[in-house]
Amino acid sequence: MQFKRLLSISLFFALCFLFNPIWAQTKTIAGKVTDQKDGSSLIGVSVRVKGTTGGTVTGVDGSFRLSVPNDANTLEISYIGYKTQSVDIGGRTTVNVVLITDETSLDEVVIIGYGSQKKSDVTGGVVSIGTKDFNKGVINSPEQLLQGRMAGVQVTPASGEPGSGINIRIRGTTSVRSGNNPLFVIDGVPLDGSNISDGAGDYGAGNQSARNPLSFMNPDDIANITVLKDASAAAIYGSRGANGVVLITTKKGTAGSQSFNFSTSVSLANTLNRYDIMDAAQFLTQAKNAGADIAVLDKKSNVDWQDEIFRTGVTQNYSMGFGGGNDNTLYRFSGSYSDQEGTIKNSGLKRFTGRVNASHELFNDKVKFDLQLTTSKIDNQYAPIGDDAGFQGNLLGAALQANPTIPIFSPTTKGGFTQSNDYRNPAAMLAFINDNDEVNKVLANISLSWNVAKGLMYKVNYGVDNSTATRKLGISRLLNFNDILDRGRAVLSNRELSSSVIEHTLNYNTTFGSDHTLDALGGFSYQKFSNSGFFTSAQFFLTDDIPYVDNLDGVNNDGSNKAFNAGSDRAGSDLQSYFTRLNYAYKGKYLLTGTLRVDGSSKFGANNKYGYFPSFAGAWRLSEESFVNKDVFQSLKIRAGYGITGNQEFPGGITRAVFQTNSSGSLTQRNNPNPDIKWEETKQFGVGLDFEVLNSRLSGTVDYFNKSTENLLLQVYYAQPAPVDFKFINLQGQVKNKGVEFSLNYKVLANESKLTWDVSGNATYVDNKVENFGSTIIPTGNINGQGLSGAYVQRISDGFPLGAFYLPEFAGYNAEGLAIYPNDAAFRYSGSALPKYSFGLNNAFAYKNLSFNFFLNASTGFFVYNNTDNALFTKGSLKNGRNVTNDAASSIESALNAPEVSTRFLEKGDFLRLSNASVNYRFKMQNNKYFKGLNVSLTGQNLFLITNYSGVDPEVNTNKARNGVPSLGIDYTSYPTSRIFSLGLSADF
Repeated sequence: MQFKRLLSISLFFALCFLFNPIWAQTKTIAGKVTDQKDGSSLIGVSVRVKGTTGGTVTGVDGSFRLSVPNDANTLEISYIGYKTQSVDIGGRTTVNVVLITDETSLDEVVIIGYGSQKKSDVTGGVVSIGTKDFNKGVINSPEQLLQGRMAGVQVTPASGEPGSGINIRIRGTTSVRSGNNPLFVIDGVPLDGSNISDGAGDYGAGNQSARNPLSFMNPDDIANITVLKDASAAAIYGSRGANGVVLITTKKGTAGSQSFNFSTSVSLANTLNRYDIMDAAQFLTQAKNAGADIAVLDKKSNVDWQDEIFRTGVTQNYSMGFGGGNDNTLYRFSGSYSDQEGTIKNSGLKRFTGRVNASHELFNDKVKFDLQLTTSKIDNQYAPIGDDAGFQGNLLGAALQANPTIPIFSPTTKGGFTQSNDYRNPAAMLAFINDNDEVNKVLANISLSWNVAKGLMYKVNYGVDNSTATRKLGISRLLNFNDILDRGRAVLSNRELSSSVIEHTLNYNTTFGSDHTLDALGGFSYQKFSNSGFFTSAQFFLTDDIPYVDNLDGVNNDGSNKAFNAGSDRAGSDLQSYFTRLNYAYKGKYLLTGTLRVDGSSKFGANNKYGYFPSFAGAWRLSEESFVNKDVFQSLKIRAGYGITGNQEFPGGITRAVFQTNSSGSLTQRNNPNPDIKWEETKQFGVGLDFEVLNSRLSGTVDYFNKSTENLLLQVYYAQPAPVDFKFINLQGQVKNKGVEFSLNYKVLANESKLTWDVSGNATYVDNKVENFGSTIIPTGNINGQGLSGAYVQRISDGFPLGAFYLPEFAGYNAEGLAIYPNDAAFRYSGSALPKYSFGLNNAFAYKNLSFNFFLNASTGFFVYNNTDNALFTKGSLKNGRNVTNDAASSIESALNAPEVSTRFLEKGDFLRLSNASVNYRFKMQNNKYFKGLNVSLTGQNLFLITNYSGVDPEVNTNKARNGVPSLGIDYTSYPTSRIFSLGLSADF
């Protein structure tokens, strides 16, 4: 019904495009914006009547066309990296503007919640980047565009798998349970963010991790990404802003010109690093030294099992966009296709997207309709790589420990592959497991804005976010896997996520006297969420030769039970909100902001149904004062703010009893309801300094923040047997994050010649600690491997950070090769998975039409637990006929030594990475009949990694949660990262 309603409104909206009111008392201004340095056209420059919030942006040829009131006097032209200019219109209808580079960046317009502001007027912690500063290359989802580019924003992929989950932390980690990722808002629509791709269960290769909720977007559609980092900026989103807010703005059409852009790229990817596994000769020699029976182990082959599962992944991207408009109507249509092969066989991601972005003005520009519609179809192909496979391993684990002397194929074995009960053939896993899903998504919103009176605007916005996914798993009965052999397995699972939001806002903007400016916002929002799914599974397929089997009446071999199983679930919640914000400025140099949001959620009981989230912030533009030397400081501003934000990202229904049905038809109560559960709240204080010196060639920002999260939500499990399984509670104590952020931009060479050189860098220090927790200890960080059942390596406890490792200290080996653990092998704090310091450095060079940039990022002060080493690479594994690394084989460890969890497998994760480098050449196309511009680029990603970590990459986060409590910094046979080279072509017509 939601989509039908939106479709009806969209049809009405399309009909409105036909109207062109002849009574409009306006005039049209047209023109072109170019760069002072080389005369090149500037794309995406903001053009508006000074003092208003509307306007247009320039097209690919730098041209614009804008309908303005007859009494309008001045145009304001602004663009990131250029000085904002005010141009008198007078009686002119044509205005050509030349923008000057290297002036104050604080005149940029940045997006904030429910509006926009000049950067110079912003009082909170807000950072924004545009297309010029995005990461280049194979970009699957928006967060990869900004990875490493912003101080205080840490982006860590779960693995190198296409479409893998993400971990985004803004100014630290706050929650002990879940919901640490920020809120994503795309063109005003807050996303659900839940996992849409249901796993197919653990069939022996582990459970697969959640997918990236942002992978549905085509990065070429994105114009700007803004991050609201502190509570004074994010409090407008209340109960969903505790972890920060990421605002994504998409590209729009421009008035006065039509543009068509086509871009394509092809990329080659290979694993950045591989494990140093022994070949057949080395394996036999070292296995004999470890005490193994070589006569039994030697199968007379020499197989590199990593070569059997890895490949060169080829990625193809095609994207096109068409846009334009006139005085009343703007439009942009885009479509894209992406096909990414993973570097592990049978893994990849295909994505089809289509997007419409349109607006239309009516009644002398009094009324404006806006429509954004995105549809996407994603086909994921999964290799059998789970997070928690047993000691025999998932695909990668099986390949790493496989005996290299065993042949791949066997003519005497079912299916033609060499298989046995205690040996997994990776090639057979690839041949006999077929796992894929299809995800369809619609993200749409339509809004109406009405200029009720001068300075007063009413807006209503309705948006929907609908996703459906179908996961299909088929495993041949020929695979020698647990209960798969001679049975096979098929699993079909479906999930549907749906949310809709309607928001009403009233904005009043006025200037009174000559010194006072007021911008007031009030609004109401209602958002509804729904999450439902079902699965069915079947076994006992007696043949592989029949393309379709009717198993509705299938039975087990003994005829006792059905050969299939099924289940379903459903959940929903509602969020009702009231919010207001007041921005006041005196003489343009004393700035105050106050915000209040009141959220009511159906997830909470009657005792705590509503949460209140206020914030206050102020700024002083010192550079506007007479006592500040303007020859030294072209801009200088100090900021301070305090606010409260919330977190309600946990399952609904916890305030009521939840039941599940049993196969006998009876009901079992799952939880102990808690009607007194409270909102998780984050209180944050911060101060900041923005400055520009050296004639604005050097600009920067310094921020200090201190945030405390309390009323921590946790799911507590009861020891069984018990009447119920769990209860949700609010823990005592706080999680505190405090730190400092630095961002600097320096134009090393500018205006002196055709050569320019810009340097930008950022650095972040974060100290995380749990305080006032009492004697509570929460274990997490499960460890997998033979003899490691029930083992874990992390605890949440008072006085230590989240992601804290608690381990026995490993002090080497004794004369017999057995591990030495001083202090009676007591578990002690051994380090944290959270980086203390993060850095990013970008260098951008340009000479005429040629440009080159490279980007480095680094993190220090954190540890990674190498579960892969713990589970696979020990001398005992070698003696038992499983391959290990050369380092493990040559160690003095005894084959009798037990591979217990300890600091032996805890390693420093410090790294320096050349994350991105690109060379770009833009051909000038003056007076060309067909082309406006042609661009060729060569990009490299993940080009080198400097680290002492023995695994393939320290930036990893395998999901090793325990009882719903997330882990951090554990590496277990995770999908390796890739080095990628891309050749791209972009043409403007």
